[in-house]
Amino acid sequence: MAFQEKKLPANAKVGAKMLAWVDARFPLSSSVKAHLTEYYAPKNFNFWYFFGSLALLVLVIQIVTGIFLVMHYKPDVSKAFQSVEYIMREVPWGWLVRYMHSTGASMFFVVVYCHMFRGLMYGSYRKPRELVWIFGCAIFLCLMAEAFMGYLLPWGQMSYWGAQVIVNLFAAIPLIGPDLSLWIRGDYVVGDATLNRFFSFHVIAVPLVLLGLVVAHILALHEVGSNNPDGVEIKDTVNEQGKPLDGIPFHPYYTVHDLVGIAGFLGIFSFIVFFAPEMGGYFLEANNFIPADPLKTPLHIAPGWYFTPFYSMLRATTSEFLLPIWVFAATLFALMIKRNPKSKLMKMAAIVTLLVLIFGFYSLDAKFWGVLVMGGAVVILFFLPWLDHAPVRSIRYRPFLHKVLLGVFVVAFIILGYLGIQPPSPIAERVSQLCSLIYFGFFLAMPIWSRMGQFKTVPERVTFAAH
Repeated sequence: MAFQEKKLPANAKVGAKMLAWVDARFPLSSSVKAHLTEYYAPKNFNFWYFFGSLALLVLVIQIVTGIFLVMHYKPDVSKAFQSVEYIMREVPWGWLVRYMHSTGASMFFVVVYCHMFRGLMYGSYRKPRELVWIFGCAIFLCLMAEAFMGYLLPWGQMSYWGAQVIVNLFAAIPLIGPDLSLWIRGDYVVGDATLNRFFSFHVIAVPLVLLGLVVAHILALHEVGSNNPDGVEIKDTVNEQGKPLDGIPFHPYYTVHDLVGIAGFLGIFSFIVFFAPEMGGYFLEANNFIPADPLKTPLHIAPGWYFTPFYSMLRATTSEFLLPIWVFAATLFALMIKRNPKSKLMKMAAIVTLLVLIFGFYSLDAKFWGVLVMGGAVVILFFLPWLDHAPVRSIRYRPFLHKVLLGVFVVAFIILGYLGIQPPSPIAERVSQLCSLIYFGFFLAMPIWSRMGQFKTVPERVTFAAH
């Protein structure tokens, strides 16, 4: 196809001529139309739909503040802690940049957890948005890696010992575990090599992957269209021009809508940065204001609050807990086979899984199973689109039982997060084990309970009340 440039009148404005010149060489106007001015979103979005835009905002905050921090940070075990102190005390406005970055890390997870919860409520992972959900889960996994590696960089007591505990977990993997943990550390102990490679991944590698996944997530979303609180496809009802009757252009309507959410979020964010950057020790632990000392172990080692639900599952997986896990898995597979008696694949999967569990129960220690449970708690999210067999998407039209189960799941997850911060105790261990079973039971039993109950009739068009 021959190169063509849009013809404009001789008296056209300079801005119009420049835009035509750019459009002939780069799809600027067409991209703006496709993703903003002519991208039709459902008109019944509520406040839960703020969190996607807020996640983008926090990502920008983290990148910008991270650039300024890197200018003064020294990835060296003898200088890392002092360089952070230098940023806080000597660099003009360095304390503000550092607190914005540390607060942004926690707020990123707050926003992402709310964003994922909205997806659970309204079935945003259902067909045809499976790939949108998978990209989102990959972003979550990538964000966890980014936070873990960044947690080591201040080189305080909790940074050092937290990294020591987490990296040593990889040694529990059979056959390759010791070599894998050695490769991750880059040395036989957490030291200068570990700090340098974590710094490289935190600053360059993981952010590049994260940005790519964010772009893929948005492109996949705009390809299939946004979900809405009713779970109704707006593309099914269009006018003569092919525009959805229940949709409105994302710009200017939702850009202004999101500015309201951004203003509220920045108010909360600013309050934390200026008045409570440590958030009572949840955002910044007291032990991390002490230089790393390999010879002095803190009384209680715990990761950042955003990892604590999964850390609780790790601690809850003891030798005696493996037996109820085995019984739970066997019962679940028996129920699934009973519902699908002709499925050879289901029977084969059940037999193989149970044999693996029996073998592992007698041959592998609880540490390995703890790592498997902790990793499985994240990986299972990727399979959610194929676990939910409900005939409707949104929780608005699901039975009361579904709302109760989702509520119990959320409460169990919050309890796991709280117990992960607290020192271990026998009672906390039992509660963590119960909540871990609830967490996995919610997903693994979903093919059964998602079909149960009396579903409400879903409207043909979205329900909307002006406000």
